[in-house]
Amino acid sequence: MKAEVKVPAVGESITEATIAEWNKQNGDYVERDEVLLTLETDKASVEVVAEQAGVLNIQIQEGETIDIGTVIATIDTDASAPAGASKTESAPSPSANNAPPSPTASSDKSIHPDLKNHLSPAVNKLVHEKGLNPQSIEGTGKDGRLTKADAMNAQAAPKAEAKPAPQMTSLPTPSFGAPEQSSERKPMSTLRKKIAERLVSAQQTAAILTTFNEVDMSHLMKLRKQYKDQFKEKHDVNLGFMGFFVKACIEALKTFPAVNAFIDGNDMIYNHFHNVGIAVGTPKGLMVPVIKNADYLSLSQIEQSIRHYALKARDGKISIDDLSGGTFTISNGGVYGSLMSTPILNPPQSAILGMHKIEERPVVIDGKIEIRPMMYLALSYDHRVIDGAESVQFLVRIKECIEDPTRLLLEV
Repeated sequence: MKAEVKVPAVGESITEATIAEWNKQNGDYVERDEVLLTLETDKASVEVVAEQAGVLNIQIQEGETIDIGTVIATIDTDASAPAGASKTESAPSPSANNAPPSPTASSDKSIHPDLKNHLSPAVNKLVHEKGLNPQSIEGTGKDGRLTKADAMNAQAAPKAEAKPAPQMTSLPTPSFGAPEQSSERKPMSTLRKKIAERLVSAQQTAAILTTFNEVDMSHLMKLRKQYKDQFKEKHDVNLGFMGFFVKACIEALKTFPAVNAFIDGNDMIYNHFHNVGIAVGTPKGLMVPVIKNADYLSLSQIEQSIRHYALKARDGKISIDDLSGGTFTISNGGVYGSLMSTPILNPPQSAILGMHKIEERPVVIDGKIEIRPMMYLALSYDHRVIDGAESVQFLVRIKECIEDPTRLLLEV
């Protein structure tokens, strides 16, 4: 019996996914619950596992974008693992004339011409669009099959053989040993395309303004230095600055609820809960996992949640639920050395806080110039929802809580 492997439903608003990587090869024997492939959606990466054991027959190749529910492979459950071979080795296939395989057949890399001529939908489309002859292109894929890169390189080859320009009488420009200039074209990933769409949409649909302030980090840094070892020993997590900023933002959101609201058509939706998103940079792009009901969490629980999501994002394990439901976002460009920036909204939210690099600067304290560790804060907000006065006071409230951390304990 052949069991179908379909693209699973991974979210209510997600209708398609891209095959990012096959963890198994065509013809491999797979065990139940083994990871077959990784799908990339416009929000996160999702692993698909085998529901039954058997021999895998891949029907859709890497890089293809398909609809939810599409059959991408089958598993022959009647086949058994080859005796004396590892379960990841490809199952042997009979020769074209049904003759007994030769002793060296398992190491022979040649394949039947019909298999080599079989093109994936994406490669077939590219070959026909560019008028290429697939027989003249050397395939680098499995079993010598053509990949999209093979077709694209073959397409670019004639350009490299263009006729030389007429010889000029003037002396050639010296290159000083510089390498030949080159460019590379790569398709945008589904996640990157979605990020681009959301950023453009935010700029076009919201009245975005940014207000700035600066915060003296002296007291918070002293507090952190004093208790970080005990905090680490008791809670098994580092005491960072982000936990304090989450707490400070929650206090400010309680004081100015419009910052926690968003527009839905002609209505204003006021959220009476506080789900704080923490922007995390990953190799695949920016992700914003959400700490749900952050106002009910202790400082240690917030720090544990931040570490948990950072590790999941690093390993590509972020789920759709992890990224959903945020009401306010914090972005820390300071970890990359940013001194000041204007963060962009994370729709449909109405505001986002930007943290920046801590830098010692001279400031006036009680009429005297002192060197203090200072950080610029930026609040980008939707002016349709939040008035200018509210945005300024919101940022001042955060400043007060950070410069005097006891306010967070006393909630004053």
